[in-house]
Amino acid sequence: MRTVAAVLAAPADGPAGAASLAPLAGRPVIEHSVAAFEASPLVDEILVVTPPPLVARTGALLAAAGYRKVSRVIGGGATRIESAWQAIRILGEADGNLLLHDAVRPLIGPRVIEDCVAALRTYPAACAAVPASDTMVKVDKDLITERPPRDRLRRRQTPQGFRLEVIRRGYELALADPGFAPADDCGIVLRYLPEVPVRLVPGSERSVTVTAPADIEIAEALLAEESRINIR
Repeated sequence: MRTVAAVLAAPADGPAGAASLAPLAGRPVIEHSVAAFEASPLVDEILVVTPPPLVARTGALLAAAGYRKVSRVIGGGATRIESAWQAIRILGEADGNLLLHDAVRPLIGPRVIEDCVAALRTYPAACAAVPASDTMVKVDKDLITERPPRDRLRRRQTPQGFRLEVIRRGYELALADPGFAPADDCGIVLRYLPEVPVRLVPGSERSVTVTAPADIEIAEALLAEESRINIR
């Protein structure tokens, strides 16, 4: 089954839009994310969604770098959800799988991509996640009301993968709901298609979000460590 990866670097006023072209180890942040999917033999096509003012610049950058799988660079919407919808909409009624990935997670590794695609052979939706490292509590007006068991909590990451017909239908229902509040992609499926199971696959603690100068330093340290390990 054909697999498309959508790398989301929009909206313009969100953290991804501001950070996608920041330099990281000699390349823009977004290029690291695109390169990960370019290298995966399980990904057939890459869509890139950027703030509209950055479409031409990002497209030229990726074309110059020679990424063969990047089919289109398109402008996103006012929110991440609207930007993801642009990727879903442009694929039309095509069959296949769609991996939605935040551009500001540039250290996505091949194993997570492989696991997401493998999960979609059996399940209609999949999400990379890592165990919660802290004890979480629910509160009401600054009073603790509940402490959920930590072993049942996960921190969601991207990519989040879906059969195209599933995520297309979920977004159609969400965007038609006047009471819709922005959520992540799996959150849309859980709310509007509760009968659809979402398979968790192990994420990676290395897959940090890079949106601030301190994040760049952490990501560069992780890349340097990975390079040292590969050289040995």
